Amino acid sequence: MTALTLSTAAVAGLRADAIVIGVAKGSASKPGGPVVAPGAEAVDQAYDGNLAGVLETLGASGAEGEVTKLPAPAGFKAPLVLAVGLGAQPQEDSGYDAEALRKAAGVAARALSGTKKAAFALPLTDAADAAAVAEGVLLGAYSFDAYKDRGDAKNGKNAKAPLGEAALLGGKPRDKAYKAAVERAVAVSEELNRARDLINTPPNDLNPEAFAAVAQTAAKEHGIKVQVLDEKALVKGGYGGILGVGAGSASGPRLVKLSYTSSKAKKHIALVGKGITYDSGGISLKPAGHNETMKCDMSGAAAVFAAVVAAARLGLEVNVTGWLALAENMPSGSATRPGDVLRMYSGKTVEVLNTDAEGRLVLADALWAASQEKPDAVVDVATLTGAMVLALGNRTFGIMANDDGFRALVQEAAEEAGEPAWPMPLPEHLRKGMESSTADIANMGERMGGGLVAGLFLREFVGEGITWAHLDIAGPAFNEGGPFGYTPKGGTGSAVRTLVRLAERAAAGELS
Repeated sequence: MTALTLSTAAVAGLRADAIVIGVAKGSASKPGGPVVAPGAEAVDQAYDGNLAGVLETLGASGAEGEVTKLPAPAGFKAPLVLAVGLGAQPQEDSGYDAEALRKAAGVAARALSGTKKAAFALPLTDAADAAAVAEGVLLGAYSFDAYKDRGDAKNGKNAKAPLGEAALLGGKPRDKAYKAAVERAVAVSEELNRARDLINTPPNDLNPEAFAAVAQTAAKEHGIKVQVLDEKALVKGGYGGILGVGAGSASGPRLVKLSYTSSKAKKHIALVGKGITYDSGGISLKPAGHNETMKCDMSGAAAVFAAVVAAARLGLEVNVTGWLALAENMPSGSATRPGDVLRMYSGKTVEVLNTDAEGRLVLADALWAASQEKPDAVVDVATLTGAMVLALGNRTFGIMANDDGFRALVQEAAEEAGEPAWPMPLPEHLRKGMESSTADIANMGERMGGGLVAGLFLREFVGEGITWAHLDIAGPAFNEGGPFGYTPKGGTGSAVRTLVRLAERAAAGELS
């Protein structure tokens, strides 16, 4: 991953391949073209104070995500200046929004792939700004090249290496707050990028057993206790939901429990992740055109895994337990059929009306298992429903909960982390649609409001009196379009930063 340093060096004398500066859009009070952002004063001076005019001549406007390259001025050791758009200028006496800095740094880092070193002269007013730029660089520079040949020059398919090193100018390398902020950014970004790697790994190489092995290795490295329930243990324990979903696959299901504990913890949160390593829909086969990206159906488990490891690396004073409900949903002679009834770990029976509504089945068992430890709060994360994508689009995840205050806390954590999220209701009248004449509940209900129906189903498997929230990340978990900001094409690592921020707030005593 890209190496990060804080630097107080003068930009002109810094040996680098490029200097990154910020450019904002002209405001109503300063119309007429781009405005050079703070941090780039030395570069502007070297252009005789006319850098904004030069950029405007080159077509720059300062719009978010815009990249403009120009030769560095005489006397600079770096040969290139890269101006990246920050969007609208902040109001007077306020700095740039953290997400604007994060996005700009990400765009610049991606534009500089194949470059050894870049100096980032973006606006830094405090340690929080340094953290935002650091996150943007590390997340924006991400590239999944495990299956590409970097040396295929003959066919012109060389995969460029990510930006090698980024120096954050204006940072204070000896300041404890700056150092801590960047160290946090590195830990969270590295684990988020590990989640992206897992999501992007083809399903023939990442089945439930392989995912469990990755979790075991990371747990050993970071002092996290790990327990893996294989098929035999799942049968003995009565985990009918996970077993039912995995019944059709040659790759057996797993339930992985990761436990990070702190001697100073006063709160305990449990995180539950849907880990369908490939989802064909089972016997209720998905239609053509809907199978190609279903390796991403384990994004919830990847997010939970990354968040637990990040909590351990940061030494947060809170106990965090992660539950990874791993299975492959395939059609075969042994697969669960529509009409079958599964006895869940909780003892409840579920009539399976659609085998493509499988995520809620594995989550139900894991939620009940998590509830037995009586945590202060449980949060599940899942690429659960297409209905949530229809409701909120491809960049926003939905939040449902059995407690309005906790739902608001989760949304605040998402906002602080820079992840778009929106609160969704759990209308009681939709519960009736899941009534079954054969079992305690069916795994399907009304089609309209399907994302909310799924949330109501999950609520049935949360222990009494336990605070719970459900994050449906079906939209933002996998980006099928072009990269934007610090978000790459493919797996995004959605919800990792929200979960880490929530754990930090729990450590600070903000859970009731």
